[in-house]
Amino acid sequence: MSAENAGANAPTAGEYIQHHLQHLQMNFSFEGVKQTSIVDFSLFNLDSVFFSLVLGVFGCFFLWSAARKATSGVPGRFQAAVEILSEMVENQAKGVIHNANSRKLISPLALTVFVWIFLMNAMDMLPVDLLPAAWHAAGPALGFKDYMRVVPTADLSTTLGLSCSVLLICLFYNIKIKGLGGWSHELVAAPFGDHWMLYPINFVMQMIEYLAKTVSHGMRLFGNMFAGELVFMLIALMGGGWALSTTGVGLAIGHVIAGTVWTLFHILVITLQAFIFMMLTLVYTGQAHDAH
Repeated sequence: MSAENAGANAPTAGEYIQHHLQHLQMNFSFEGVKQTSIVDFSLFNLDSVFFSLVLGVFGCFFLWSAARKATSGVPGRFQAAVEILSEMVENQAKGVIHNANSRKLISPLALTVFVWIFLMNAMDMLPVDLLPAAWHAAGPALGFKDYMRVVPTADLSTTLGLSCSVLLICLFYNIKIKGLGGWSHELVAAPFGDHWMLYPINFVMQMIEYLAKTVSHGMRLFGNMFAGELVFMLIALMGGGWALSTTGVGLAIGHVIAGTVWTLFHILVITLQAFIFMMLTLVYTGQAHDAH
């Protein structure tokens, strides 16, 4: 087949990116429930759910293996790496959460969050078409649409789900530390003062604060990972352009160089984003312990 014929059958750059941004979804219809064109709660991103669960189990197994093999003697490299990571998280937790009893739960939670998000981010390091190409053969045969996205944190529903979970933990500690009455009073007495005329304004400001922290917590992770995913798609297009062109040697060289450079840089990005999400989790739960 000539390059011209191959190019005629190949998708355009826009079609390629649009296809790779589609999630594997399944419709669940509920009898008697009217669906709207604005929000359709019967759609689930099955690829995000699947990879999140698999990587979560793998992360727990990773930490469990380190704990099971831990010795009091000279640690091996695997145990030493996990101990360094655990001590780093514990030291960060001590700086923002002064309640030792709370740290017994929050520190392991923060460690799990860091490992889990790092693993989900690291899926972006796989070649763009590696797993989707395998699904291209298996998916339609199983009755699914031919879509597959492998980076759960590039899905807004995943990152907002994580940030909403952190919000629930913060609400739990607000009530546990301050009591339901104390926290309810804080909602109307801060930040402008404990006066009945200021109660409505204080309450609105508190709700805005909780909403802003939750949305920004999830959006920050999503925005960075979505942008990284797009860059990898653009780099993959360079390789595709070389494959369909008889004079695209420069694209082939650029594809290898750009892919290598961006991959090395992206290692820092995925680690930093996992660390930032973990730190904000610690900060927000630490704020739940502080009284205004």
